[in-house]
Amino acid sequence: MAELNIVDRVVVVGAGMAGAQCALTLRQGGWQGRITLVGEEPHLPYDRPPLSKDVLLGKSDTTAFDIDWHHLGIELLPGRRATGLEPGVLHTDAGELPYGGLVIATGAEAVALPGAAGAQVLRTVDDALALRARLVPSARVALVGAGWIGAETATVARQLGCEVTVIEAGPTPLPGALPAELGALMTDWYAAAGVELRCGVGVAAVEPGAVLLADGARVPADEVVVGIGARPATGWLAGSAVELDAAGAILVDEHLRTSAPDVWAAGDCVSYPSARSGTRLTVQHWDHALQSGRAAAAAVLGAGEPYDPVPYFWSEQFGRMVQYAGRHAGAEELIRRGSAADASWTVLWLREGRLVGLLTVDRPRDLNQGRRLIERGAVLDRALAADPSVQLKATVA
Repeated sequence: MAELNIVDRVVVVGAGMAGAQCALTLRQGGWQGRITLVGEEPHLPYDRPPLSKDVLLGKSDTTAFDIDWHHLGIELLPGRRATGLEPGVLHTDAGELPYGGLVIATGAEAVALPGAAGAQVLRTVDDALALRARLVPSARVALVGAGWIGAETATVARQLGCEVTVIEAGPTPLPGALPAELGALMTDWYAAAGVELRCGVGVAAVEPGAVLLADGARVPADEVVVGIGARPATGWLAGSAVELDAAGAILVDEHLRTSAPDVWAAGDCVSYPSARSGTRLTVQHWDHALQSGRAAAAAVLGAGEPYDPVPYFWSEQFGRMVQYAGRHAGAEELIRRGSAADASWTVLWLREGRLVGLLTVDRPRDLNQGRRLIERGAVLDRALAADPSVQLKATVA
């Protein structure tokens, strides 16, 4: 691939965390040419994690990044949707944008629930503001999906005085994200917060004033919120030279290059090769968006190491800080530091004695130390690792 000229125009399509960080890093890294940041939403680029927290609680109406785009000479084109791609040209619903280099950071879009017309998702600031207006005291709220976003929304809805029911088709909260034995440890959190949790049953239909469950039961609901996952927002790339995987994620190499010349990708929409994990990963969390946006900019600038960070995310739910780092798939051992009855606890996953993943509840020191140990590929002393009074960094064999 020919190197870009430093004065070429780089177009970044997608104005979320990944896109914003890419554009910012390009300019700060010495890119002298035009930088154009294209976003589908009509708003200035903004942060998403506060949507299910401060925005729903009414503490904030906007989470726009504190970045002086004009001062940096970065051209913002909000309210402009990408519609197609051909070599050197990005097609949008407001015309063509020629580029010397392109970074795709269009993120992910919420998965809709079949037969749930009128149900709401929580993905954008407009979603959050619309839902906030409906979360009034005594409102009956049915949340479909006991994933991270479902738990966070349930937490806020209870704080606002709503009657909340969470419906989950899986056997426990966080199916797919965590083993069932760990998801089960979180079921008591719902009851303690006054949230009714119904697991192991799907939704048959959303009716006026109720949710009809697959077992024939009805859950009264003034508002229905769906949080059953997200898929890469890449449908607009159909027919282009950008190769996608079966789930629609953009296949990139270790430097986030796509199969199309002079095109990179970052954020929730990519599938990247992880030597650390021995497989390709698609990660849809804030930290990955932040890091991959910066890494894509470095790649455009002709710098940077292969992209392979330790995956990390967090969730604030029911008065607890839940954090996860690494990847537990393929682990051979599970070690508990403390029990679910404790105020705080940690679970460690090991493969061939090496720490590969951890989940912490209100133990930030474990998370920070464990993340570094995963980066190092550290082998742990199992007896020491199981003792929550021993600092995790002191458990290396």
